[in-house]
Amino acid sequence: MTVGSGTVSFQRVRETNLGVVLRTVRELSPCSRAAVASATGLNKTTVSSLVADLMARGLVRETGRNSRQRVGRPGVLLALDDSSIAAVGLEVNVDYLSVVAVDLLQRELVSRHVPFDARSAGARECARHIAHTLSAMAADPGLSGRTVVGVSVAVPALIDDGTVTHAPNLGWRDVPLRGLLSDLLREAGMEGVPVRVDNDANLGAVAEYRVGSFAGTADLVYLTGEVGIGAGLLVGGEPLRGSSGFAGEVGHLSLVPDGPECACGRRGCLEALAGIGTILRGAVPDLVPDRPLSGDDVARLVEAAVERARGGDATAVGALERAGTWLGRGLAMLINVTNPGLVVLGGYFVPMGPWLLPNCRAEAVASSFAPGAGGCRVELSSLGLSAAARGGATAMIHSLDAGLLPLPEPRAPAVPTAPDPA
Repeated sequence: MTVGSGTVSFQRVRETNLGVVLRTVRELSPCSRAAVASATGLNKTTVSSLVADLMARGLVRETGRNSRQRVGRPGVLLALDDSSIAAVGLEVNVDYLSVVAVDLLQRELVSRHVPFDARSAGARECARHIAHTLSAMAADPGLSGRTVVGVSVAVPALIDDGTVTHAPNLGWRDVPLRGLLSDLLREAGMEGVPVRVDNDANLGAVAEYRVGSFAGTADLVYLTGEVGIGAGLLVGGEPLRGSSGFAGEVGHLSLVPDGPECACGRRGCLEALAGIGTILRGAVPDLVPDRPLSGDDVARLVEAAVERARGGDATAVGALERAGTWLGRGLAMLINVTNPGLVVLGGYFVPMGPWLLPNCRAEAVASSFAPGAGGCRVELSSLGLSAAARGGATAMIHSLDAGLLPLPEPRAPAVPTAPDPA
């Protein structure tokens, strides 16, 4: 082994160990260095050095001494430093951009929802708009003094290694979005910030698992309720992506072979039967314009449909209830295959939930093989239209803990302290 490769190997081991210690402090906080050493199997001297490194980078801080320790000198307690970094998630959808920044404790720092017609803008112009939005957000006072450790972008599309291979509702094909954004962010003064691109439903599922109302449910499905329908699948807390990352395209399950045409070119897809556009055309037919719906159209018409349903309008209620039945049939297929403990309906499905849920739940049970849909619950998201953006931001924090992202540069020299005696 050459000296160079040995240096790289040593550095990689240290980066991995830094992630291990960071993750352990998160799990045990407040905790002593001795407790970290015991939990990780690393020796106390190594832990002391790693903790000093993390403190110099603004990721860990000391919080005082353990007053409950009865033997020996009380150990100094450690906690995450939630004042130093930010992770950013951004969702691109047909009619809006949603951006969320979180701190090391995954608490929201800044959130923005920007109406934007991504479909009409096209991929290149959308990438420029995303870069501008991210640059403006990085300058927000809420992020002052923080290092942005990564940006995750959610797209309603098939994604392959940062490239949007097919986004039918956006009209994009083979767009190297990660590369485009990296170049544009470099021009905007955010050089070196890691960029990731993922499917919006996958990141919505991550958000539900980490910070949603049912956080901690390891086997769940998140169903987007946007212009398109996608499913994010978690099995044991990890996204189920498939061999090429294309798992979860439930919106293009064909339920009626000779049914209405879908945006994907096929017929009778779940999206064509219960997508937002179909629901609106059924619920408020007199208000839907004779053209593709813009972002402003969708938000306005959803509000109108909900208002009419609240007033007992038979046309609106009937359209929502039919959509709930189709959603239940589509979900039954996922329940039969993956046996989740929870299905969460997100996006525009949430305000329509009171009329969607009864038929959706009943049909999911009736069409599932296992009695009672295998115990699966169907609930509404509490994260609104920011679920995928929130999931992207929290996924970056998870990657930081796992040693999969570059740590921020030290703010001060690392000064190891003596290992705790306890």
